Amino acid sequence: MTQPPHDEQTASSTEELREQVEETRKELGQTVEALAAKTDVKARAQEKAADVRAQAQERAADVKAQAVAKAGELRAKASDVAHQVQERLPDPVCQKAAEGARTARDNHRVLLAVAAGAVLAWMAYRRGK
Repeated sequence: MTQPPHDEQTASSTEELREQVEETRKELGQTVEALAAKTDVKARAQEKAADVRAQAQERAADVKAQAVAKAGELRAKASDVAHQVQERLPDPVCQKAAEGARTARDNHRVLLAVAAGAVLAWMAYRRGK
């Protein structure tokens, strides 16, 4: 057996010796657990994947919040531009545009059907080539 280092006290009784042995066992068990955790590649990879996933989710949430804010800004800007354009147009043009929008809203099903037919005709034409 090896001699204890000079700065460590030796046990003066059997009870102290048992306590030192028990403490050494605890420390050794903790060291073994730490080494086992470091060598568990699968668990470490899973932990890393979970960390990366969490970071990606945080980044996605940030990007989504930025996109929502930017969309609001763009919507407001588009509304301002539309109002500016509308103010500059002569009244007959504005009335015709409003009438056209109203007609489109009233006949949206017909417009959708015509658009769907046009798409189908285009697809048939492209397929025939």
